[in-house]
Amino acid sequence: MDELLINEAVTNAHVSGNTAWMLASTALVLFMTPGLAFFYGGMVRAKHVLGMLMQNFFCMGMASLVWALVGYSIAFGPSTSGFWGGFGFAALQDIGDPFVVPYTAEGGLTPTVVFIAFQMMFAIITPALITGAVADRFKFWAFAIFVTLWLLFVYAPIAHWVWDTDGWLYRRGALDFAGGTVVHANAGIAGVVLAYVLGRRRGWPGADFRPHNVPFVLLGASVLWFGWFGFNAGSALGSGTLAGWAFLNTQLATAAALLGWIGAEWVRDGKPTTLGAASGAVAGLVAITPACGFVSAMGAMAIGALAGVLCALATAIKGKVGIDDALDVGAVHLVGGVLGALLVGFFATTDTGGTTLDGVFYGGSGQLLLDQLVAVAATIGYSAVCTAILGLIVVRVLNGRISARDEEVGLDESQHGESSYRFHFAGGTGSVFAASRVKGTREAQA
Repeated sequence: MDELLINEAVTNAHVSGNTAWMLASTALVLFMTPGLAFFYGGMVRAKHVLGMLMQNFFCMGMASLVWALVGYSIAFGPSTSGFWGGFGFAALQDIGDPFVVPYTAEGGLTPTVVFIAFQMMFAIITPALITGAVADRFKFWAFAIFVTLWLLFVYAPIAHWVWDTDGWLYRRGALDFAGGTVVHANAGIAGVVLAYVLGRRRGWPGADFRPHNVPFVLLGASVLWFGWFGFNAGSALGSGTLAGWAFLNTQLATAAALLGWIGAEWVRDGKPTTLGAASGAVAGLVAITPACGFVSAMGAMAIGALAGVLCALATAIKGKVGIDDALDVGAVHLVGGVLGALLVGFFATTDTGGTTLDGVFYGGSGQLLLDQLVAVAATIGYSAVCTAILGLIVVRVLNGRISARDEEVGLDESQHGESSYRFHFAGGTGSVFAASRVKGTREAQA
């Protein structure tokens, strides 16, 4: 009897520890979306910054409700086809307990309600990633319609394919620890396609589109880096060794990517930039996301370094193909997500405990790499086609692009009736320019 009581106490403590870590991770992932808003917001021109912040903030509200009403059911409801979870868990009814853990037993007995909340935060940030590609061009109401439909018809089904134990890619053997395909490749290709449908910003590429506030960019990247530990280590659904590997690998890959990006910049342009350091860090975070629980520390550093260099070089592609992906969502999230997902097939090792399959570099047969290729191709193909259809409806049929006048005025004023910055001087009201004229007049009179 005493032994049974001890075992029960140990199990309860284990579940309580896992649950506490999962709740903390959930909050960390939510914090990533404001970080993304500042990361993107600093890169746009001053007249569009509130529009960017508002789009990201809107996702926090919209996706939460859509996820609870039907999104979770589509993504994690029972399925016989492997493509669609159905509506059995709509409005979070009959959800069962506990959730079945995909990759590791150490996260066992995770309360389903905690898992629902954790995955809700992924559903928030994934459509928000698209906003960087289409900056400065979307009417707010049109953006709201698009991302709501995209969450239901693109994100939730792909999450079912890859992460649900009934999903066809999961059953095939594809590995995606925290969202290289489901989140980053998915949102990356969607951003590129939607940018093409919307068309170029007026004046691109010749006009001045430099970031208006690089400190905002660095602040946003830092918040993303911090929150990403919940994104990746939380995806172990437990607080044990696998979560530790995911945490450590996230840090190592991000550090390597940061150095890789600024190194590539230094060689190409002669100077490393702060913007490049921030972008490199995010590229590393993206690339290690699908792999963080499956690779060794050396594998993580290799993935990060490759991501930093290749994503930096990929920023030149949009100019050559003429697609105005404003904030390089394709170069960072599409290239980084695809790279990380495919490199699982090379660097995966059973030593971390997240997988029973070794990659090619560890003596694997190559089957895992093939499964990763299928997952990447299916995700990109489905997302691209569905995004194009939704984009054409919202942009072309419903006239969702802002007018030339509104683009000149900026999203802040035209869509929200607000201004990001009001400048005053100590002697009274008025603009900085007016203040300088007054000061100059007084000096002349003196």
